[in-house]
Amino acid sequence: MDRTVPADSPVPAPRGPAPDAHGPRPDTPGSPGRPEPGPGDVSFRRALGEWRIGLVAWRLLVLQAAHPHVSAGMEKQSTYRGHPWRRIEHTLGSGRRLFHSDADTLRREIARLERAHRRIEGTDEQGRGYSALDPATRVWVMVTLYECVTAVGELSGDPYSTAELDALYREFHEVVLAFGLPDSLVPATAADVPAYVERTVAETLEHGTAARYLLHGILREAPCPRRLRPVRLLWPLLRLVVARILADLTLADLPASYRTRFALRRTRRAALLSWVMHHGARALVTRLPDRMRYRAHTAPGDPATATEAATAPATVIPGQQRTAGRRRQRDARRPRLDTFFRQVLDQTGDGFVDAEDLRAMAHNVCWQLELDDAGEASVHAAFSAWWEQIRTTMDTDGDGRVDRTEFITATMAGCDHDPDYLNRGPRLAAQAVFDAADTDGDGHLDAAEYTVMFGTRVHPAELAHGFRQLDGDGDGRITREEFLNGFTDFFTARSNSAAGHQLLGRA
Repeated sequence: MDRTVPADSPVPAPRGPAPDAHGPRPDTPGSPGRPEPGPGDVSFRRALGEWRIGLVAWRLLVLQAAHPHVSAGMEKQSTYRGHPWRRIEHTLGSGRRLFHSDADTLRREIARLERAHRRIEGTDEQGRGYSALDPATRVWVMVTLYECVTAVGELSGDPYSTAELDALYREFHEVVLAFGLPDSLVPATAADVPAYVERTVAETLEHGTAARYLLHGILREAPCPRRLRPVRLLWPLLRLVVARILADLTLADLPASYRTRFALRRTRRAALLSWVMHHGARALVTRLPDRMRYRAHTAPGDPATATEAATAPATVIPGQQRTAGRRRQRDARRPRLDTFFRQVLDQTGDGFVDAEDLRAMAHNVCWQLELDDAGEASVHAAFSAWWEQIRTTMDTDGDGRVDRTEFITATMAGCDHDPDYLNRGPRLAAQAVFDAADTDGDGHLDAAEYTVMFGTRVHPAELAHGFRQLDGDGDGRITREEFLNGFTDFFTARSNSAAGHQLLGRA
């Protein structure tokens, strides 16, 4: 076997890049307020935006999840098991806003991260306290992003030179400084990063439940990614193949010190897979034009994307009207509530709804809308009230959770026999969400605000369809009354003739 892929050794030490090693440099304009590097200069933003970063995305998550504070937060207060793709989208979206934005957007993103993480604290299974705002933990999470960017070059046989690493780190360090973290915790220069990583691996990291599950379990259970919906029927088989490949690739790519400390074996097969994937990606991607080589800087839910989707012509599926006609012969609420339970309520994907699911829903609303402290408090209070209603009316055995059948049965009975049922729970939450999403306070939601409100769980095209159904006069806006009436119809209308029955699209 080629000596560049030994069975259990790290990637060969950098020996300097070949001429024009990183391919043609993009000449796209820089972000406002930040100078764009000239041709031939390296850029952390560009490296982060290149599609090859996807090859080390799982490596990044494993390294972050190995930190005890991150692991505890993920296990106790995260929905990553049920929604791994959303976790990745949030991570990449936040990275884009941190590194591809102007100073004001950077400030707002940091404030949003701090608000979102403020509630992630508690005690882990070993009785140790944890907090997502712990400075040392935040430094580790940030530095792993830089470390993974540089790893792409090393793993592809095209390591950055010392001067290039210094340039990358200066750009990265500017953003880290904006978080106000203690200087003593942040590596001062690029040359200090390897020692920092080795020290953290040796003294702090644990290959615990979250890291092991990310490495070996999550993809064997993960739902079909939204972009693979056309082949979703094949996904149960495909994910087994993807899980094996990704586990081998990640094991091969993890730092040698990590594998050594936790006795993780790098097989020859995994080493060969890593060599082929990274060298092949370098040969292909660096020859692509910039528009194909780099990801667009539009995060999920951005206004432009949402508006385009909502104003696109409606697509009529052959036979859809005939199918809807047949469904009118029976109570149409049950399938709608089933969809609502699976796509909206069951945030962890375990088949049950509990307090953590409602907290996760509130968290994701706040995350998408970048709410201030008062806005977050209002949303969380409304969802807490909704959970209290669910707990008191549906949790018959007192185990603190409700399954799908219990939810559907109790909701239909409540709507049938109690005119005020929705007002004490779901409608209360809907009001809070509308008010939060109405960012300009004009009493209307436009297409962008409506789509962002639901986050990434439901396909944007389906949300755009739902928006058009609620927009009765076709002016591109829905009022608070139209939204709440549509929300009520979704829960109460026995037929599929009411506008609100397609609140979540045609699913």
